[in-house]
Amino acid sequence: MTKLQNPIKEAHEPLLKRVVRSQIFIPVVALALLVIFNLIMDPSFFSITLKQNNDGDPVLSGNLITILNNASELVILAIGMTLVTAASGGQDISVGATIAVAGSVMLRLLCGTDARADTMETSLILAFVVGCLASMLCGAFNGTLVAYFKIQPMVATLIMYTAGRSIAAWVNGNKLPVLNDPTFAVFGGFIPGIPIPTPVFIAIACMIIIALVMKFTTLRLYTQSVGINSYSSRLNGLNPAFVKFLTYVILGLCVGVAALIKVSRSAINYSTIAKDIEMDAILAVALGGNALSGGKFSMTGSIIGAYVIQFLTTTLFNFKVPSDALPAYKAVVVIILVVISAPVFRDKVSKMWKAVKGGK
Repeated sequence: MTKLQNPIKEAHEPLLKRVVRSQIFIPVVALALLVIFNLIMDPSFFSITLKQNNDGDPVLSGNLITILNNASELVILAIGMTLVTAASGGQDISVGATIAVAGSVMLRLLCGTDARADTMETSLILAFVVGCLASMLCGAFNGTLVAYFKIQPMVATLIMYTAGRSIAAWVNGNKLPVLNDPTFAVFGGFIPGIPIPTPVFIAIACMIIIALVMKFTTLRLYTQSVGINSYSSRLNGLNPAFVKFLTYVILGLCVGVAALIKVSRSAINYSTIAKDIEMDAILAVALGGNALSGGKFSMTGSIIGAYVIQFLTTTLFNFKVPSDALPAYKAVVVIILVVISAPVFRDKVSKMWKAVKGGK
């Protein structure tokens, strides 16, 4: 019997090790723990009901729908932030301010000269494209400083982080434009007749697009090569500066898409829109098992990490945690998860486990 069990154990042990060492192991475990915690503490957390919204349309309601809906912008930003982190070994802390810029540009075109417009003054597609171009221009500015002027990413993006919201206010003459057109509200709400929030579909579309890009282009290979060793990648014929620059532009495009969702949800407020969302985006990348110093990355891990963060936020709100204390609770939990996912910590645990097995 022992002879039969040993081969089976040996066959399963490598698989277990591969699972534990997988980059998505930590975010999946974190998500599972949150699910178990809520199942024990409040099983009604997972209830989903069909209600009518203000327009009389049937829509799905519940904490799970809230998580999927509110995590949409963060998921989209995590995609771009993962590429920037992998290629440059740094993070863009200006995405919240850039959302304000892109959203302000979109509303400037859609509202025209009237800060309180009931109908769109120009094509929604045109406004969206111009808004994305504005955010991509901000990304190109950051990318130029990082890639060609060799400025550390955190410092380079601090410029746009500081000036972005002022630029957004300047675009609309310090006015707070409001667009009451129901067609525009669809992107942050619901499509009539469809009970699932529109941002969920937008996030899914972005995930599908980036999956296709990763599969059918060399973007993943080039990004990881530059992040692992910029000098060696140059010797192999790559242009590290351009690859880094490109990732910041792609992040800018992601910011433009997130801005469309943000400004269509509610009226823009330059000082509060997407406030601190850059921190959540960076944490999503870290929770995804990605090294913040760059190199190999897991896009799936970052996306799961974004949902973990929103799941945690919704859980804390569900248990009546004061909004002022919410960041502190999130910080404690996220720090624990990030430390556990750190390669150094996992290596030490592995060595301790081997020592215990050796002692036995």
